[in-house]
Amino acid sequence: MESFHEVRFPMHLAFGTSGGPRRPIDILQLANGAEVRNAKGQHSRREYNASAGLKTVKEATDIIEFFESRKGALCGFRFKDPLDYSSGIPVSEMDQILGEGDGVRTDFNLVKIYGEAPYSYSRPISKPVDGTVIVAVDGIKTAVLVDYTTGQIRFDNAPKIDAIITAGFEFDVPVRFASDSLDISLDDFEVAQVQDIPLIEILYPSEVPHG
Repeated sequence: MESFHEVRFPMHLAFGTSGGPRRPIDILQLANGAEVRNAKGQHSRREYNASAGLKTVKEATDIIEFFESRKGALCGFRFKDPLDYSSGIPVSEMDQILGEGDGVRTDFNLVKIYGEAPYSYSRPISKPVDGTVIVAVDGIKTAVLVDYTTGQIRFDNAPKIDAIITAGFEFDVPVRFASDSLDISLDDFEVAQVQDIPLIEILYPSEVPHG
């Protein structure tokens, strides 16, 4: 069985979703009051709660169908973060720097950079939205092969040495249900209430926090 389904969480159920990035930090306070802080991993992990968007019986039955189709928490799916879903607004082929050419390398991975150097954070993008990726080499739009299931792009010919590869795109977050059950109640005629629909980002092996 596939562990990830290339389908998006229904947009009509996502309105009012709350959540965002989480960064676990170990904080040790020393006897003198000073602190030692250590990150548990290089990458943040996004967590959401989608329950606010569900108010009707029809919406409740829709989420039950989606939950059962994913086998609960077993299979992941795409989720559009309403506040963070693109490389830039509007999307431009110059939005994000993916790397420099070396005359040999043909494969590059999509990333989104947050902040300015030297404190910037490079976030791997593994689920770009089909048809939205545009790539440039030294500012010139260039055709590439895009794997929309992994976020990898491939050039037919390796960019020349020191060429700057940039890209623009929209993207989804790979998530799964963070609970084994749905708690749904019928409050009134055609009015339903769902206590929680927690979603958690799926991190791939190189992204998983330590500890």
